[in-house]
Amino acid sequence: MSIKKFMQKNYKHFNAATCVAAAEGYVNHLKAGGKMLVTLGGAMSTAELGISLAEMIRQDKVHAICCTGANLEEDLYNLIAHSHYRHLPNYRFLTKKQEQDLHDANLPRVTDTCIPEEEAMRRFEKKLLKLWKKAEEENRRYFPYEYLYQLIASKELEPSFETDPKNSWLLAAYEKNLPIFVPGWEDSTTGNCFVSYVVKKELKRFDTVKSGLELMAAVIEWYEEISADASIGFFQIAGGISGDFPICVVPLINKDLHKEAPLWGYFCQISDSTTSYGSYSGAVPNEKITWGKLGVETPSFVIESDATIVAPLLFHYILES
Repeated sequence: MSIKKFMQKNYKHFNAATCVAAAEGYVNHLKAGGKMLVTLGGAMSTAELGISLAEMIRQDKVHAICCTGANLEEDLYNLIAHSHYRHLPNYRFLTKKQEQDLHDANLPRVTDTCIPEEEAMRRFEKKLLKLWKKAEEENRRYFPYEYLYQLIASKELEPSFETDPKNSWLLAAYEKNLPIFVPGWEDSTTGNCFVSYVVKKELKRFDTVKSGLELMAAVIEWYEEISADASIGFFQIAGGISGDFPICVVPLINKDLHKEAPLWGYFCQISDSTTSYGSYSGAVPNEKITWGKLGVETPSFVIESDATIVAPLLFHYILES
């Protein structure tokens, strides 16, 4: 039985039923000629979401991505250092001393997975530094993802690949030349490294990497261009800045630029953040109507569950449709 048929047969109520409805809504949005922005919060790259997301990108089911700096870099970390990762199934029971031992071994932990600092983070740090210096010398400026696209294009990392490249969503995005919006990039290891090089005077300027304000302008340009011919949907995985940032582009265009932009044509969020006082990540879609982001007729779904379980199921459902 296919995943789609399994879900249709078994997922009849509650969050399960919403999964089927959200997947069908996604499929219908694309069949009507719509496009889709996918946002990645949490640690989706370390969770190896690329196994399903990369195929979504290759089959033109995703047309832009907004992600945290951590998700941008961690897909590449996994690609070049997978054999050095350490799995900790008993992570809930680690003592503080054991956590310190992981730190001393340069193995920072993301839930049950330790990312090897020397093999992952440091392996391409110097390669990025060369690209940052080159841009500085040429008085050129790029967004964070564009530097990683340049690194991929150089093929310098290919000898270091340790997992199947078809499971890398970043490589798939590069091959499709997808825009990857990365707000708050400085809140990432590569962002921290870049700042350190400027502070140490190995780089001369901060603005060699384009800022978040410029990024919002790029989202405006992308949204206006794409929405001129197609409705754009919003598929949000987890909360935080990767979801909060791009959804604001519609009221920005309509209320601040005093122009006309269509509302988002589809909305789905997978999150374990529940609705509470002031919780934006847990806010129900109806609240977004008051901000001019969604409309009364917008197909809207909230799946309150673990995205590492739900997102691959939905993606396979969509790929089978």
